[in-house]
Amino acid sequence: MYQQFFGLSEAPFSITPDPAFVYLSPEHRDALAHLLYGVGQGGAGGFVQLTGEVGTGKTTLCRCLLQQLPEDTHAALVLNPLLTPAELLATICEELGIDTDGIAHSNKAMVDALNAYLLAQHARGHRVVVVIDEAQNLSPESLEQVRLLTNLETTKEKLLQMVLLGQPELRQLLQRQNLRQLAQRITARYHLQPLGPEDTRAYVRHRMMVAGAQRSPFSRSALRALYQRSAGVPRLINIIADRALAGAYARESSRVTARLVHAAADEVQPSEKRVRTNPWRTGAAALAGLALVVVSLVLWGPAWLEPAAGLGDTARQPSEPRTSDRSESLVADPIAGSGDVSQIVQPAGPALAMEETPVGGPAPGLQAIADEPPTVEDLLDEEWLDLQHVAAWRSLARTWQRSGDADAIKAACNGMPGTGFACLRDSGSWSRIRQLGLPVLLVLRGEGDRLLLLTGLEGDSAQVGALSGSRTVLRSRIEDQWLGDYVLAWPQAPDWPSEIRRGDSGSAVEIVTRMASLGNPPWRGGNRFDEGFEAWVLEFQRRHGLQADGIIGPHTLVHLIAPTITEPRLGVGSEEDS
Repeated sequence: MYQQFFGLSEAPFSITPDPAFVYLSPEHRDALAHLLYGVGQGGAGGFVQLTGEVGTGKTTLCRCLLQQLPEDTHAALVLNPLLTPAELLATICEELGIDTDGIAHSNKAMVDALNAYLLAQHARGHRVVVVIDEAQNLSPESLEQVRLLTNLETTKEKLLQMVLLGQPELRQLLQRQNLRQLAQRITARYHLQPLGPEDTRAYVRHRMMVAGAQRSPFSRSALRALYQRSAGVPRLINIIADRALAGAYARESSRVTARLVHAAADEVQPSEKRVRTNPWRTGAAALAGLALVVVSLVLWGPAWLEPAAGLGDTARQPSEPRTSDRSESLVADPIAGSGDVSQIVQPAGPALAMEETPVGGPAPGLQAIADEPPTVEDLLDEEWLDLQHVAAWRSLARTWQRSGDADAIKAACNGMPGTGFACLRDSGSWSRIRQLGLPVLLVLRGEGDRLLLLTGLEGDSAQVGALSGSRTVLRSRIEDQWLGDYVLAWPQAPDWPSEIRRGDSGSAVEIVTRMASLGNPPWRGGNRFDEGFEAWVLEFQRRHGLQADGIIGPHTLVHLIAPTITEPRLGVGSEEDS
């Protein structure tokens, strides 16, 4: 999402243990040296033990070890130690290329086959190493089987070297009385510690450089905050730094600040200390958590736009029955209708009807932003945000003049099909929301995750809120709590397919090709999803920063239909303003 924005060739903070991104701190270099020493002991044999807390880089060091093994060393890597002794033997044999057909039922037969393999490799001057990751999960019976394998030897040399990687619990496990024989055979031990402050800064700079960055966007204060919130654990550094970059991208900022790092850490490491104790607010926070569960399960409902107030030739109140008049626009009834997409008209009346008029008159419109910039203080106070969160779904429904369908929108966002709405959760910047041009629910992070309706953007200000009075606020005030996540919903008929791709046919293809004919550049190739239209879709996706796969899924679909929707629209100023 943010790679192009920061000039990166790949994601710099993936939690996958990629050796290309390895940063060897002095601590990690010492640990790797111990591993290489233990493996290179030759006839000494025995066990090498590496322990460390979760996320400190043990698996990454394991990958480095395997890359640096000499060509005459054969390695078996066991990643899943939750095995019976027989399954563990079979896994080691399979990793070394030993055929276990017909002998997997017998431990003795597999040990004999392994011993024959080890002797053959020893005769060639080769070494064999077995590396077991997450070894703290080995059962005592499997550990005893591992110990017995080190008895495979010649008169002078051990034939097998074992490397055990695990969490600190592994050390406790090996202190058991019944495992003392194995503990005595450990010839090299090392406990990996987290990174220090300086190494954390060097770690971040190294990964950004490997990913192609010309300069690191993290400020000094951001790096201090990153160390503080991650405690130097590489995995947590990756997770928090990745989310902070996404937050900077959402703000369209080239710098990652300490505030963004703390906000990202609050999101991935929620603290119970942040829960408010006021009874009324505790209830609101509970509702916030419930809504966030709904948002996190967002799946777009398979379908297309259903009749909505104002999308046909005449405005219709939400309580009025829907009409099947085939003279309505194509978007009003795409499956049954045959009208022209271009005939969409605005409804009579505003897209957002205020249920409560605030004291002192109506809320200021976007025009007031330029005339009288608001002050920052108390514009997004906690109680107002809580009220807006509770009313968020109803507020979004009212933008479509479908206030009675708030529950249907929530259900669609909970993955329920056939509700009459589609729902999509996405992450992006103000520019992406502006590009769509539709009202959205912003997902705010703070003392409690909350939803806030966004109805307008102009310059450095935004119009937010609805049912208890909208407010015009500085975008920077929202950015204190917003990391780029938002929820988008739109009316849609129940039988629309979840994806449309090359070779498909039917009403859905006819509709999207007609929509494409209104695009820029317009599609002029007819109503078939053929190779030509797939090429048009690919170019459309690239132009809008979407995944270029040639398939019309929810992300592509909403970018395709959004320009044809005249109400509701997101109020926006000139492009230069934002």
